[in-house]
Amino acid sequence: MIDAIIFDLDGTLVKTERLKALSYAKAAVELCPHSISENEVIEGFREVVGRSRKEVASYLVEKYSLVEKASARMTEFGVSTPWQAFVMVRLGYYEQMLADPDVILNNTWDHNVAVFEQARTIGCKVGLATMSRCKQAMRILDILQMRDRFDFIATRDDVEHGKPDPEIYNLVLGEFNARPEQTLAIEDSPSGVQAAVNAGVGVIAVGTPFTTDHLLEADFIDNKWVVTDPADLPKVLAEKIKEINR
Repeated sequence: MIDAIIFDLDGTLVKTERLKALSYAKAAVELCPHSISENEVIEGFREVVGRSRKEVASYLVEKYSLVEKASARMTEFGVSTPWQAFVMVRLGYYEQMLADPDVILNNTWDHNVAVFEQARTIGCKVGLATMSRCKQAMRILDILQMRDRFDFIATRDDVEHGKPDPEIYNLVLGEFNARPEQTLAIEDSPSGVQAAVNAGVGVIAVGTPFTTDHLLEADFIDNKWVVTDPADLPKVLAEKIKEINR
């Protein structure tokens, strides 16, 4: 019998990768010394989606020549590097988006939410392992009315090392006293999938427009467990649960 199902949040239950991409794009347009479009930056974001905040921001600062204007904002934000100033500008846009509950409600991944609802009915523990900070994650979960429906929630604030390190999965497994081989993770990004794999957890990777190509190119998950069409998710889920329960 399956012990637990653990969900990611950003890009899995909510289309926050899309919102994050848009916030990075708006910040880059503001700081770029020449004319660029939001769509151009969003395409650049696709190349580094799933990496750490520092890696993403540093890449975009370099790619779109944001150093000069970002440097001029460092004192304003009390930071010491251009990439951090860029992040602060980007967070302003992102916070504006999250302040509107309708933005979150209109950007859920309904097929993964349906798996969550199913998980609540089969008698196993249901956990969340997100790289969002606690305050941000709780705000989203409250809008979705999901906070009290998880048996345990782990956020970036609870661990020293982020995904792909398995620390956050090991934390949830420990809280549940669950066996990794009897646990399933639902993830959307290569770093999240690798974190689950590194913890010995079975994983289904449900691709998004930002992550599908990266997932199919990865060498740490069999492509049969990568869902590229939401219509295939119920079948893949049934096959994975059957494999775990053997």
